Amino acid sequence: MSEQRVDEAEVEHVADLARVNLDPGDAERFVEQFVDILEAFDTLDDVPAVDRDADLTNVMRPDEQRDSLSQEDALANATESEDGYFKGPNVS
Repeated sequence: MSEQRVDEAEVEHVADLARVNLDPGDAERFVEQFVDILEAFDTLDDVPAVDRDADLTNVMRPDEQRDSLSQEDALANATESEDGYFKGPNVS
């Protein structure tokens, strides 16, 4: 990266906006870290463009209307039921 896009004044300004107190020397260290981060983002420009696939289509089966289970059948495997409903543990 030939030009430095971040300087200590910008780091201190961002820290001030974020209400972060910087110790002496922190701004200089953060400048280097910001430069590294921005260089990493610059590498994304080198990623080749990918042709998009055709528009997605629904591959799910269509909804079908069917009879549901009877209340007795639905509760047949329940460990506990009460008054025709599933019974679960008390939540407090």
